[in-house]
Amino acid sequence: MNENKISFIICVNNEIYFKECMYYLQRLIVPEGYVTEIIVIKYAESMASGYNEGMQKSDAKYKIYMHQDVFIVYPNMIIDMLKVFSDKTIGMLGVVGSIKLPAHGIMWYGERVGKMYTCNVTTAGECAEGENKLTDVEAIDGMLMATQYDLPWREDIFSGWDFYDVSQSFEFRKKGCRVVVPEMEAPWCIHDDGYLDLSNYHEERRKFLHEYMDEM
Repeated sequence: MNENKISFIICVNNEIYFKECMYYLQRLIVPEGYVTEIIVIKYAESMASGYNEGMQKSDAKYKIYMHQDVFIVYPNMIIDMLKVFSDKTIGMLGVVGSIKLPAHGIMWYGERVGKMYTCNVTTAGECAEGENKLTDVEAIDGMLMATQYDLPWREDIFSGWDFYDVSQSFEFRKKGCRVVVPEMEAPWCIHDDGYLDLSNYHEERRKFLHEYMDEM
């Protein structure tokens, strides 16, 4: 494993979104001694299967799984991420998360922390302002999920585009790793998600609740 490598893993089915996503990735500040790569998974069968494919293709220690419609506008994002991961108890970080996931499993109907720019009407609260400026959460949103350890994504359960993120958050915590949202002076990214296709959302939610209900 390359300890000084950062991999951006993106499932792509829209070249216009991806072109804009790349525009911002190419403008991120990369610390001296580190290298980056971008792994594109085109027309994945599901988010979990696409991310597993990307994970297996990369030898990078640090992997950033992100949507094609996420644009990282904060140039020091990599620098701040590495500072967070200097704490080896932290396995994964995101930009929005749920301190306590609601019993129905829908993060966006409960209290959240973090920051983002979005075209939707969703909001999140402030993160902790303690010495480490981190908030431990039960789950993070899948728009951007950065890891310093590899765990398989549960494609054996999730066959669509929802709840893979909450599942992965629970899998990291089951392994004893913390999942956090860092304090941000300004949002790290724009999520241009526009119209949401929720046609299979509740089927994936039922799968999540069946698998993880005892851990909530």
